[in-house]
Amino acid sequence: MSENYRSYVENLTRQLEQVYAISVQARKKGLDPAFKPECEIAKDLAELVEGLVGPPGVSESIREYSKTMSREEMAFKIAEEIVYGKFGHKEPVKAAEQAVRTALAILTEGLTAAPLQGVVKVAIKTNADRSRYLAIYFAGPIRSAGGTDQALTLVIGDFVRRLLGLDRYKPTREEILRFIEEVRLYERAVTRFQYHVSDEELRRALEYLPVEVTGTESDPVEVSSFRNLPRIETNRIRGGALRVVNDGIVGRASKVWTIVEKLGIQGWDWLKQVRESKKKKSAGFMEEVIAGRPIFSFPNKIGGFRLRYGRARNTGLAAVGVHPATMTVLQGFIAAGTQLRLGLPGKGGVVLPVDSIEPPVVRLKNGDVVRVSSENAREINERIEKILFLGDLLISFGDFLYS
Repeated sequence: MSENYRSYVENLTRQLEQVYAISVQARKKGLDPAFKPECEIAKDLAELVEGLVGPPGVSESIREYSKTMSREEMAFKIAEEIVYGKFGHKEPVKAAEQAVRTALAILTEGLTAAPLQGVVKVAIKTNADRSRYLAIYFAGPIRSAGGTDQALTLVIGDFVRRLLGLDRYKPTREEILRFIEEVRLYERAVTRFQYHVSDEELRRALEYLPVEVTGTESDPVEVSSFRNLPRIETNRIRGGALRVVNDGIVGRASKVWTIVEKLGIQGWDWLKQVRESKKKKSAGFMEEVIAGRPIFSFPNKIGGFRLRYGRARNTGLAAVGVHPATMTVLQGFIAAGTQLRLGLPGKGGVVLPVDSIEPPVVRLKNGDVVRVSSENAREINERIEKILFLGDLLISFGDFLYS
């Protein structure tokens, strides 16, 4: 760390401490509902997780494991220690809930409301054959965790239920059809999901999931077919649970399987089937195009955008770079700030002009093939007969890692 940067960080820390001290004194006057500031200062991930969800003493283990483990490995290790009572003995259901919340807080780096508000509770329930299984209740704020971390919450739940000696969740036909009905009703009456998942993909995932994905009602919309089921407490749609399965375990099956395989966790091989079925539907995102919106290129077609890994000074999170000449030859349909729907890495991106990447190539009406530049784009724009190559699409490598 350079001396200038060290001085900058120390100055920020000093100013933060001064402002926090003022807020402490102000709260002591008793003019607010609480006598001290609700926010506490955490110096690292370990303090953040312990302060957010606990349990007391977990910060030391997190600091130790963070030296040699990835976030995913650390989340599973901490969950194991919680279940085995390293941080104090708890009843099985309390231990399971604490393990799931703490592991999710580690995965999300303690920066979202998901561990507190996204996971409502964890329960131990009974199958039809009298065996006991684990159920995780989700609420709407689980969305803030992101699809991959939502899905990993279920893998952690499976890991915890094995440690507790619980059986797997055995859904009935009615419960599976109820979940599918809720997904379709949510899409019609509330809003669309990030991914459109087929009924067959949902059915396969629900049959194989070893923990029950359920939750509290999120919207005042009731199902009409599969009502009053014994193990589902509400007839209204459960938005949090639907999102975890649709956008998490199915939508991010490829990324989740990569992590599960790396960690050596058993019982999730079926994710490979989901991943393969999604590969066959690689152009599935085209089904969601709104009528009237321009389509610039079909997936894997020669002449479309060429993927270019990297980041310019003006592109950040979920932003993509396009050459200014490409904007011109596309008649201004793409401009700075335009939202693009992409086939990869699976999310949209906001367009920003980047003139250091490869520009488009066009054929003019007289037969000449020209490499367009910022200088000649407007001059030849009216003489273009066909666009042969749209140019590069600059996407950050990190968008692929965390998509």
